[in-house]
Amino acid sequence: MLSAFPGDPLFYLAAIPAVILLGLSKGGFSGLSSLAMPLVALAISPVKAAAIVLPILIVQDWVSVWAFRRDWDLRNLAILAPAGAIGVAAGWLMAARVDEQAVRLAVGLISVGFVAFMLLRDRLASAAATEATVAPGLFWGAVAGFTSFVSHTGAPPTMVYLLPQRLTPRIFAGTSAILFAIVNLLKVGPYFALGQFSRDNLSASASLLPVAVASTFAGVWLVRRVSAERFYVAVLALTFLVGVKLIWDGAWGLWG
Repeated sequence: MLSAFPGDPLFYLAAIPAVILLGLSKGGFSGLSSLAMPLVALAISPVKAAAIVLPILIVQDWVSVWAFRRDWDLRNLAILAPAGAIGVAAGWLMAARVDEQAVRLAVGLISVGFVAFMLLRDRLASAAATEATVAPGLFWGAVAGFTSFVSHTGAPPTMVYLLPQRLTPRIFAGTSAILFAIVNLLKVGPYFALGQFSRDNLSASASLLPVAVASTFAGVWLVRRVSAERFYVAVLALTFLVGVKLIWDGAWGLWG
């Protein structure tokens, strides 16, 4: 476990690939961000890792909001955003009161769950189109807020709810971008309360921002030239393996 950064090469060995994945995800390879937090959580506390990544995500989110500012669904946002706030509050309570190893275990379970969802996604997409209904939206929105707070992996629960609606790609992307721009801003206060926005953490975030911006542009360029299918297979395999490692570490720390 790392304790000193920025400047620690082992921290950046995990953080730089994670931030590159975040940038590629924002640039068009949606879903690659699933591996980012588990990678950083291998090196440092999951809560600390999430706090370092959060300012980077906020910058990227608002770029996405500007890009999709005319393409979003009001009803879905009206359902998902308040539910996301409840999920963020639940994640805050967990991070503040639960052992760090339990958070690591949760991140691992979320990662493995994401892989399972991605493997089932085609079945969801092939079912009959659904509508934006309140009860499922409140449930999945709360789950998304919770998983987003714990490990910045709110996309899978949101996709479970939005994909069956068969929204147009731009409406889907715009609704997701605005939702997570709101959710990520809601996390700022709780992370301050947890004492995670220290000078060292913010310095680490600032040092990684150029990598985040460059990798976002790289994603835009690569998405037109690289086989996304092979890329996703590799990322899903790595996400599963890292998730299993975090589950092992968290379970061993709690009960070993």
